[in-house]
Amino acid sequence: QVQVVESGGGLVPAGGSLRLSCAASGSAFNIYAMDWYRQAPGKQRELVAAISTGGNPNYADSVKGRFTISRDNAKNTVYLQMNSLKPEDTAVYYCNVKGVHVLTSKTHDYWGQGTQVTVSS
Repeated sequence: QVQVVESGGGLVPAGGSLRLSCAASGSAFNIYAMDWYRQAPGKQRELVAAISTGGNPNYADSVKGRFTISRDNAKNTVYLQMNSLKPEDTAVYYCNVKGVHVLTSKTHDYWGQGTQVTVSS
């Protein structure tokens, strides 16, 4: 089992910044992917940013140039620095972690509980 805990959400004015953190723990797994998703009211959950173990990031077009994903592999922690926030960035942000079980070699993915980000206009 992998535990995923997000933190760092809050209420900010448009143009402001927030930094989200996601820590994963689970000694029986080799974690290889840690991604950020978001879900706004009435909308489907969407991928915001992803980063591999090697550190190569990918971003949704809507956040390119404003958000930066980074990762500390030693701590199994991923961060999302969000700058120039817009009201349309308002959503619950979820961390998704994918890992391979060290004994069974099966891939599992786990979700955090989500953290609310609200950007006021």
